Amino acid sequence: MSKSLNRVLIAVWLCVGALVLPLGSRAQLDAAALMRAQQQGQDTGLYGANPYESQGDDEAEVQDTTKKERRIRKPLESYFFSDSVRAMPNFAYTISPEFNRVQLQPIDTTLTNWRIDYPFYVEGVGEAAIGALGQASIPLDYFERPAGEDFDFTNPYHVYIYRMQNVPFYNVKKPMIRMTYLESGQKRYREENFHIMVAQNISPSTGFNVNYRARGTRGKYDWSRTKNQNLSLAFNHTGKRYSVHAGYIHNRIDKQENGGVVGDWAIADTTYDMATGVPMRLTDAQAKNAYRNNSFFIEQSYGIPLLPVTDRDFSIGQLPAIFIGHSFEYDSWSRVYTDVNAPYINERGHRDEQGNFVPDTLSYYNNWYINPVQSRDSTYERVISNRIFVQAQPWDRNGVVGTLDGGIGIDLYTFSQFSLGDYLTGRTSKVNKTSFFAYGAVEGKIKKYVDWGANLKFYPSGYRSGDLSVGANIALTGYIHQRPLILSGSFSLERRSPTYWQEHLFSNHFIWSTPLNKENETRFEVAFAIPSRAFEVRFTEGVATDKIYYGSDANIAQDNGSVSLTSVYARKDFRIGGFHLDNRVLLQWSTNQEVVPVPLLSAYLSYYYEFWVVRDVLRLQAGLDGRYNTKYYAPGYNPAVSQFYNQREVEVGNYPYVDLFVTAKWKRMRIFLKYQHVNLGLFGNGEYFSIAHYPLNPGMFKMGISWGFYD
Repeated sequence: MSKSLNRVLIAVWLCVGALVLPLGSRAQLDAAALMRAQQQGQDTGLYGANPYESQGDDEAEVQDTTKKERRIRKPLESYFFSDSVRAMPNFAYTISPEFNRVQLQPIDTTLTNWRIDYPFYVEGVGEAAIGALGQASIPLDYFERPAGEDFDFTNPYHVYIYRMQNVPFYNVKKPMIRMTYLESGQKRYREENFHIMVAQNISPSTGFNVNYRARGTRGKYDWSRTKNQNLSLAFNHTGKRYSVHAGYIHNRIDKQENGGVVGDWAIADTTYDMATGVPMRLTDAQAKNAYRNNSFFIEQSYGIPLLPVTDRDFSIGQLPAIFIGHSFEYDSWSRVYTDVNAPYINERGHRDEQGNFVPDTLSYYNNWYINPVQSRDSTYERVISNRIFVQAQPWDRNGVVGTLDGGIGIDLYTFSQFSLGDYLTGRTSKVNKTSFFAYGAVEGKIKKYVDWGANLKFYPSGYRSGDLSVGANIALTGYIHQRPLILSGSFSLERRSPTYWQEHLFSNHFIWSTPLNKENETRFEVAFAIPSRAFEVRFTEGVATDKIYYGSDANIAQDNGSVSLTSVYARKDFRIGGFHLDNRVLLQWSTNQEVVPVPLLSAYLSYYYEFWVVRDVLRLQAGLDGRYNTKYYAPGYNPAVSQFYNQREVEVGNYPYVDLFVTAKWKRMRIFLKYQHVNLGLFGNGEYFSIAHYPLNPGMFKMGISWGFYD
């Protein structure tokens, strides 16, 4: 960010704080209410937050009894939310693009994951990343990897991107503003993370919100500057019968590409005064990827009760009813990749007869099909989706058969890219495709003990003709001293067509036009959890047939057989007084590492001490976060196709990456201090890679704050 922008943001921050801070109110997340909501059928996430996290720090604040609370003239009457959820001061949720359902989400105001500033490290054991904030990553857990996305060039940035499925909606009793700013490193190499969220309800049923995130780095290594900006504007109305959710999304990613180090020796065997001295394979600042996305969506439904609504019926969620709805989405993506032909020198290219190193002059790309001097590859995709659905509620929303869903839809695709003739005319070739689909689902609940559901989606004709998705799930909940024990299982079967870009690509370095078979994947999962004890174990088995992947040369490839994947994930957080010992471990096996490479063991361990510095005012955490995985042929990353590929040159792993952190919460302000990669040069094998040839950041000090305002 520029100096002027920083000054403006700071000035706005201080002004808002001066106006709003005196009007403080209660904390905005009630963990107990979230648990009650889960027990009464609302989906708050299976495991929720760390139960040892001190929540509701603001509950002890003295309330100003001289003020008269504004009287709510009409309560929230939506059938989406139970009584316990409506009683919460504030809550957030996301919507389903195809079904008349919502999923509750926690509002992050606690210290639970505040120390984790990289979004690709938040879930499970985290992801393998090519470097710093805003840059590409891939989940270490195979079953968490994105699949089936249309514009799959953006899969490496999936943790940053806003989509219709993850745009947050809020219901707040009072206007809420939250601002976050984190920074690290010297100005020349600075990493910055800025987030502002504004949410306000016009009435108990109607509200709007703005979420803006700007994350990136100026580059610890040469040619690694990254800007990742994501904006969502959302409007929601959840009335007694009519509901509507609408939003606008803009995603923008600008990434300089350096191709990784010329050789791993540059990290493991050589000491450079500055990270910018490490030699990279793409040696010119012209190697860049630029992504642009604009999206608009609206989903609305109207409920028709099948019995008369009386004054005693707070909402129609407890009555037999039919809901008729429509969902529309416009989504466009573009990507432009540029580079110049600039060979690099590997000073340790090979050894001569005497065993001395001899430099090699190499080119990062083997092929220059269109222009031998420079590249400018442009791709574009647009999808317009329309869905009409009907939802039947035979008895009530939490009945044995709670809802029956059915719908039909159409997707209109437009694909565009340069071909050889287009480089001469300056025009791009466009391809239009259409897909028709039908889908259905059923969900039910037996009191608070059994939740079950099943879903089906089928494409009878069009671009994805024959694609099929089938799923089923069940969760059994028992209670000991009012504490839930959850045993769950799920099954899924998916047959999906390759994406357009997996079958058709024309660029300066890669060209393919090959029909591919449909992928087939079957998964079975069993999990057991005790949320109150922060315990969870999960077993997953999957079989993938005709798996599509990117081979060792980064060209598209398809396996003709089957690959079996097995994973066992366990999480257990211990507390001994103020000491927290949080442990997440993942074991994985793949029957074909050349098609689906996974590490045998991945782990995330966080050990810290948490205590009150000033009771009910200032709470502090101090400790260590550590990440580790065993050696395996980790994916490489190719900028020209913007994909992770299955390289077989070098094994990566067996390196612990440790951060030292101190975080605190002072009333509504959260404070962040961290020294990242504190073990640099102290222990480990010196090969701090999680993606082949792409080193993780060296040691770096970080600091920042997050401040919430409630009017």
